[in-house]
Amino acid sequence: MTRIKSDFLIIGSGVSGLFTALKLAPLGTVVVVTKKADYESNTNYAQGGIASVFDDKDKFEEHIKDTLESGAGLCDLEAVRVLVEEGPTRVRELLDLGVPFTRNQTGELDLAREGGHSKNRIIHSLDRTGSAVEQSLLDHVHANQNIRILENHACVDLITKHHLKDKDNLPLRCYGAYIVDTETGEVFPVLAKKTILATGGAGQVYLHTTNPNIATGDGVASAYRAGAIVKNMEFYQFHPTSLFHEQGNSFLISEAVRGHGGILREIGGRPFMKDYHTLGELAPRDIVARAIDDTMKKRGEPHVLLDITHRPANDIISHFPSIYERCKKLGIDITTDPIPVVPAAHYMCGGVATDLLGRTNIADLYACGETTCTGVHGGNRLASNSLLECLVFSHRIAGDIRSQGKLSYSSETDLIPDWNKEGTTNTEEWVLISHDLVEIKTIMSNYVGIVRSDMRLERALRRLKLISEEVKDYYNRTTVSLGLLELRNLVKVAELIVRSALLRKESRGLHFNTDYPEDRTPSRQDTILSHKL
Repeated sequence: MTRIKSDFLIIGSGVSGLFTALKLAPLGTVVVVTKKADYESNTNYAQGGIASVFDDKDKFEEHIKDTLESGAGLCDLEAVRVLVEEGPTRVRELLDLGVPFTRNQTGELDLAREGGHSKNRIIHSLDRTGSAVEQSLLDHVHANQNIRILENHACVDLITKHHLKDKDNLPLRCYGAYIVDTETGEVFPVLAKKTILATGGAGQVYLHTTNPNIATGDGVASAYRAGAIVKNMEFYQFHPTSLFHEQGNSFLISEAVRGHGGILREIGGRPFMKDYHTLGELAPRDIVARAIDDTMKKRGEPHVLLDITHRPANDIISHFPSIYERCKKLGIDITTDPIPVVPAAHYMCGGVATDLLGRTNIADLYACGETTCTGVHGGNRLASNSLLECLVFSHRIAGDIRSQGKLSYSSETDLIPDWNKEGTTNTEEWVLISHDLVEIKTIMSNYVGIVRSDMRLERALRRLKLISEEVKDYYNRTTVSLGLLELRNLVKVAELIVRSALLRKESRGLHFNTDYPEDRTPSRQDTILSHKL
C-alpha cells in the first residue's frame, strides 16, 4: 500500500500553497496536494490585484486605517500592521519571479483604486492578476526538484493522535493527512514533519458564487474535525458585482471597474449608491452588496446595472480585456452596454484560527490564505488584501519553520495505520450527493445570505443538522470519492457559518441580522468554535 513521507505537506495549490512551497523547498522535500489541475484555484480567478503601498504619496498608516475601517472594528491591529508593512517586500519578490504586473507609460507600476481604499495602491496585471501570479509561481515550482505536485488528489482527513491506538497521553499534533487519488480511489497517508493547509474558501456553499467548483471549504472542515479552533465564520463576503446572465455562469466583474469610474444604476438608469454611502461606488464591499440587494428587493428587479460606457472604448478594452471578452461572448459589449450584475458569495473572512506565524492550536499544523482567520480582515475584507495576506503569512510560516532548525518526524509517525476501508461499499448513487448539495446551497442562499434573521438562521441549522447526519451515515458506509468528500466538507462549513451567525447578537460588517440592526458591540469580540474530540 502507498505511503509517502515528505518533510512538508501542503494541501492546496493557490498562491498560498505555491509561495509556501517555494519558501520551504530549500529546507527539504515538499509535497503539494491539489484536487484538480495544479492551476485550478481561487487565485487563478482573482481579477483585481494586490493592495500594497508603492506610491510616495501613500503611507502605511493610511492602508492600515482603510483596512481597519473596512473590517468593522474586528480587525486585529497587530496582524493588519504586519500585513501592510511587510506587503511591499513580498510583492517585490513576485516581481523578481517575473510576474508581469501592468506598468504605466513611464514604466512605473500602474496603481489602481478599489472600494474602501483612500489611495491608488492596487498592483495588477490588467484584469487577470490571479492568473498571472499563479502561472509565474507554477513555472518556478515545476522547475524545483524538491517540490512534487500530486494533481487530482484530495485530503480525506488530517492525521492526528485520534488515528492511533494508544493516544490518551499524546498531545494534539498533526502527522500529515490521508489523501485520496480521485482517479483510482486509493486512499493513503502522506506523513510530514509539518503540514500546511492552503485550501482556499468555500463559495460553493452558496448557489451563486464567483469561486470555482473546487472551493468547498476543505481546509476549515478537516481542521475543525481534527480539533482546530475556527473563528468568525459568520462573515462571508458577497462580491457586489457578479455577472447576471441566464446563459452564462456567474463570474466576477472586478471591483476595479467601479474604481475606474463604473456607475451602479437601477435598471431604469438612475444611479443609487449615493443614497447609501457618501463614497458611492467606492464604499466598502459589505455596504455596496447590501445596497444592491436592497435596491433589487425594493424594485422587484432581478439585477442592477454596472455602467462604464461613459469611458472611451479603447480605454475600457485595454484595462479590462478579460471581462470585455467574456461579456462579448454573451452578447454584452461593455463599451456600449451596461453590465447586469448581482451580488455573489466571494470570500470567507473567517476560518481556521492562526497566530501571526500561521500556527494553529494543533502542533505542526499551519494554515494560510483564505482558509484562515488571521485577524487582518475582521468583519469585512478590504478589496485586494487577500492575495497580500497569502504572500505575507506564507513567508512567515516558512520563517517560523526555518527558525526551528533541524526537524525530525514525530516518534508516532511510523505507528500511523494504513487507511481502512473495511465495511464500505462502492456506490453509484450520485443522486444522493447531488440532491444534498442543492439543498445545502439553497438553504444557505435563502436563509444565510446578505441579510439574515434569527428565525431564518434557526431554521437553516435544523435542516443542516438533518443533512449532516444523513451525510455522516452515507460517508461511513461508502468508499471515498471526491464528490462525497466535498459534500461532507460543505455541510460542515455551512453548519459552522450558521452556528457562528447565531452567536453574534449584532449587525456588523458582512453579518447583518434584522433582529439586531443597530446593536453594535463597541469592543472587539470574536466568534470562536471548536470541536470537542
